[in-house]
Formats: sequence, structure tokens, C-alpha cells
Amino acid sequence: MRVECPVWEGAGPWTAGKFAPRRLPSCSKSGKRSRGWDRRTWLWIELEMEFDCEGLRRLLGKYKFRDLTVEELKNVNKFFPHFRYSMDTYGNTYNIPIRFWILDSHPFAPPICFLKPTANMGISVGKHVDAQGRIYLPYLQNWSHPKSVIVGLIKEMIAKFQEELPLYSLPSSDEARQVDLLAYIAKITEGVSDINSKSWANHENKTSNKITVVGGGELGIACTLAISAKGIADRLVLLDLSEGTKGGMMDLEIFNLRNVEISKDLSASAHSKVLIFTVNSLGSSQSYLDVVQSNVDMFRAIVPALGHYSPHSVLLVASQPVEIMTYVTWKLSAFPANRVIGIGCNLDSQRLQYIITNVLKAQTSGREVWVIGEQGEDKVLTWSGQEEVMSHTYQVQLSNRAMELLRVKSQRSWSVGLSVADMVDSIVNNKKKVHSVSTLAKGYYDINSEVFLSLPCILGTSGVSEIKTILKEDKITEKLQSSASSIHGLQQQLKL
Repeated sequence: MRVECPVWEGAGPWTAGKFAPRRLPSCSKSGKRSRGWDRRTWLWIELEMEFDCEGLRRLLGKYKFRDLTVEELKNVNKFFPHFRYSMDTYGNTYNIPIRFWILDSHPFAPPICFLKPTANMGISVGKHVDAQGRIYLPYLQNWSHPKSVIVGLIKEMIAKFQEELPLYSLPSSDEARQVDLLAYIAKITEGVSDINSKSWANHENKTSNKITVVGGGELGIACTLAISAKGIADRLVLLDLSEGTKGGMMDLEIFNLRNVEISKDLSASAHSKVLIFTVNSLGSSQSYLDVVQSNVDMFRAIVPALGHYSPHSVLLVASQPVEIMTYVTWKLSAFPANRVIGIGCNLDSQRLQYIITNVLKAQTSGREVWVIGEQGEDKVLTWSGQEEVMSHTYQVQLSNRAMELLRVKSQRSWSVGLSVADMVDSIVNNKKKVHSVSTLAKGYYDINSEVFLSLPCILGTSGVSEIKTILKEDKITEKLQSSASSIHGLQQQLKL
């Protein structure tokens, strides 16, 4: 979608009427601008819609957050009343055209911004513009709804481009060379509006096993190291959302790992097969609800954008509390439930199976033991397979002894990272291995609410391909329903 609006770059009041942009500074072959040019120039913003609220709502029917987008564009119009709106048209008299792609996840995802130079304009590559014309600004990098708005972005563009002009006039001898660049930019900016386009899909196929870890804390670094050690990823991106470079992040930058990229730009995650969320809010909130809400607020700023950049990915949530944050990720991403999973009780299940087989040396006759339900003290132990192959008394005694040994095991970041890497391996390589992960439990154990609990699931490239059948006991059902009720009650208090 496009909206056309002239934006004054320079000091002085806003004026309406017919605009007469000043000539752009010329550039010599050495790349230096000639002197004596006027710094006042014009920017053009492009979106493609009419500003009729009801018509606009119909036009944005597929947008997830349509009403918020409409309200923000009304606010843009208030601050910049000289918008020119048109449908299916494109002007031909731009001096410094800029295209804003407002994504269907707006306002939680920032716009994607490109310069659109004409044939007689050259791009001045700098800290805010790359050679292909894409615009990078602190405002975009730190975009967070509701604090970040298009009006604020426009104002920052005016300020930054006044300091460093993004375009210059090309000598006539260089105009032919500009045609190839313009064709390249057109291809990018036309294609980015359709995330499912053929070119986008082809690019996705080229980066076959790309994985992104979101969060540069101890857990994020542990997941990065574990995944790197297993050699799962062709390309591994670690998104560090904190300010500055601290602790382990600095060490990763010093002792760089093969195929590992550290970035603060959400778009670096594009085309990932798996997105792993490890971020947790470090706020000083007092109540448990406030702490969880702080995490929700942080996810609200990043999940829609990350989902847009990798629309076919599997979202793996390791942030706490994992059941609730998996539910939040599912709601904010609008992904199908099978492609949104939490780490749940996978680590406990793997440890328990190891304890029974290798520590207690027990013979289980092919039966598998699982930790299911809610991560923490309310987790439940259950068995799968034929009940008659093991006496009930022996099963209870074995379970109790194994759980005693499991309780003394803490869940350190590195051990969780190893567990996450194992799950990622099952997903990326389509191993169809069973893991106890947080999945949508509605319809299981007579649970009727939308909550995520750990159940034995077969994992593959599409996430959860099947939930395994386990023995249904009244005591287990009662515990799971109790967990589901308390989780659902907390979810109802959150502001998504």
C-alpha cells in the first residue's frame, strides 16, 4: 500500500500549496558534491490507499491489526495534512522518492523503507542508506508499539537526511549505469510487498537450514553454542536485543564462530526455518502478573515482525513462563498451532529416561516414560505403551525413585541449550522424534481452554506432526486440568 506525501527537509514552518523542490546537489566523478547547493529538499512517502476510514478498513481486510493501522494513518494525516491520496496511480515528478512498506503486522512491525531514485539520481551510501537504497535508522531498529509511530519515523528521516543527504544528481554520462540499479531496487521493493512471492520463496530455498536465536542472554548464547556444536545450521543468527555489548556477547564477537552472525536488526532473521525465543524481561516489577506482562509487552514488539520475516518457520519458545509465553507467541504470530511450540518438559523427560535406563538399570520392556503438563513443581510423570508389560506396583516404585533423582537436577542455561539443540535437530532434519513439548492442549484430557501444556509430540519440519497417545488415568487428568485452569486464569489477565 502507498500514501503519497511531501515532507519538508529543512528548517521553517510547514506550508501548503504547490511545491517547488530545489535542485539536488550535483556530484563529480570523484564522488564529492559541488558547493553552493541549497540543502532544502523534498521527501516523498508512498503507501497506496484512500483516506476514507471505512474504505480503508475494507482495503486492509487481511491486515492482522487493521484498526490500529487506520488510527495511526489518521494521526499521520493530522501532522502532515498535505497528503495526496490516490488509488492505483503513481506520480512521475518525485525528487527524492521514498517507499514505506507497511506490513500486515503493522503497527507491531516497523515499515521497510527504500529510496526510489530516478534515473538522474545517485545514492549516497552512508550510515543510514546502503548501496541498494534500503534505509536504516535507529527509529526503525528500536521500533516498539505503541511508542513508535510513522509520524516519529518521518521526523527522524527529516533530521537524519538533513545531516546527510541520501541522493545526489548524476552527470548525464552516468545515467545509463543507473538503470541496472533502479531495476534491482524495483525488484526488491515490488517483491517485498508479497512475502509469499516466487522470488521470496526461491531465496528461502537457498538458505535451507537457517536458524535464528532471539535474545543475547546466557540462554541465548547457550542455545547458539549448542546448535553450532551439533552442526545443524547452514547459517545461525543471534539477535541481541539489548543495548550495548555485554559479557558473553562480546566474547562471541571476539572469538567468532563459523556460520554465526550477531545482529540487532530483526530483518536479519528472514527466511529462518526455526526461530528460538530466549528473551526475558529484566524489569523490576513486584507481582508475578507484572513480570509476565513485561514479557508479553516485549513479545508484542518483536513476534509479529519476526513472523513476517520468516512466515514458514517453526517458533520454539524457551522464555519463561514457557506455557504462557508459547500461548502469547501463538496469538501474536497468528501461526498455526502446530508451528508454535514451547520447550516444555523436554529436558526433564530426557533426563528421566536416562535415569531409569542408565542409572537405575531398570527394564521397561519397551515402555517410555514422559514428564508432561506444566513445567515446574506441577509436572506429571506418565508412561506410554502397553500397561500389562509392567506391574503397576513396580511402575509406581520406579517412577518415585526416578523422580527423586530428577528433583535434585537443576536446569542450567547450558543444559537447556543442549535440549533446545536436540529439538531443533529433530525439526530441521525432519527426524520425527518424540519430545515432550508445550503444545496446544485443547481437546486433550478434557481440556476445553486454549492453553499450552507439555505432551509427547512427534517433531518434524512442520513442527508438531502428531501428539502421541498415552495412558489416560484419572489422577493425571485431574492434575493436567488443574494446571490448565490456573494457566488460563492468568492468561485472561494479560493485555495482548
